[in-house]
Amino acid sequence: MRLLSGVQPSGKLHLGNYFGAMKQHIENQEQHECFIFIANYHALTTIQDAQRLRTLTCDVAMDYLALGLDPAKAILFRQSDVPEVTELAWILSTVTGKGLLDRAVSYKDKVDKGLPASMGLFSYPVLQAADILIYRSDAVPVGKDQKQHIEMAADMAGYFHNTYKCEVFVLPKPMFNEAAVVPGLDGEKMSKSYGNTIDLFEEPSAAKKKIMSLKTDSTPVTDPKDPDKCSVFALLKLFATAEETAEWSQRYRAGGMGYGDAKKRLAELYEAKFGPARETRKKLAEDARYVEDVLAEGGRRARTVAQQVMDDVRKACGIVVRK
Repeated sequence: MRLLSGVQPSGKLHLGNYFGAMKQHIENQEQHECFIFIANYHALTTIQDAQRLRTLTCDVAMDYLALGLDPAKAILFRQSDVPEVTELAWILSTVTGKGLLDRAVSYKDKVDKGLPASMGLFSYPVLQAADILIYRSDAVPVGKDQKQHIEMAADMAGYFHNTYKCEVFVLPKPMFNEAAVVPGLDGEKMSKSYGNTIDLFEEPSAAKKKIMSLKTDSTPVTDPKDPDKCSVFALLKLFATAEETAEWSQRYRAGGMGYGDAKKRLAELYEAKFGPARETRKKLAEDARYVEDVLAEGGRRARTVAQQVMDDVRKACGIVVRK
């Protein structure tokens, strides 16, 4: 099965990015044909500093490679290395009614959070649909809050098929992952926009300092505590084995344990998980040529598929391009 996943280079990646998406992307490479793109066109809705966007795009590539993405198994590439995607976005926009975009929940949410109401932000779902459809993706791994975007992509494919009496695209399906919402330092959802993140490759002392600052309630050490209402426990169980998670749950409920004990263990688990990858990433940062080669080769492979699909799209709607 062909899977399509994308990540915006809009800031340093954090635990929420990893457990919410990246972990599944990397695991999927063992069983599926995976296209993983760095959505630098999408990032223009929030990042409008050229050097910063270039740096963050490279950073995302290094993060994936350090965490175990294998370029021989998965195609990792920049969105902008496949210019056909913006061509398809325009063509889809000509058969898509404004009413569909008016119903996009993410647009309203982002404007409410203070993002400028640009046409790029409003038409974001069209470019996202083009990303999915241009590779004839069978499924898109997403959280349940992203279901609407996949449904909209299928709707746009249907509009094109109905308009031009053809069957060019594969209708994508969402592939839901099991990841829970990852809490941040303040107990709210971990997000760059909230400034409450623990980055993937923090130095050990910085990571421990953040972990020890995780917000908890004032329950005395001697009293029982509810693990299901504790953000420290929510993070701990993402790292720990099922057996260790069960042990910590019992310790919480029995009392006699301070939150500091759980935080210290979380810091140990964090370092065990990301410490080796941090060292790999440092080596990648010293080999910019290798990272660029991976992205360039991934872009060539992805574009080969996109060009084939665009040939069919152009034929269907009468667009002539000199070869």
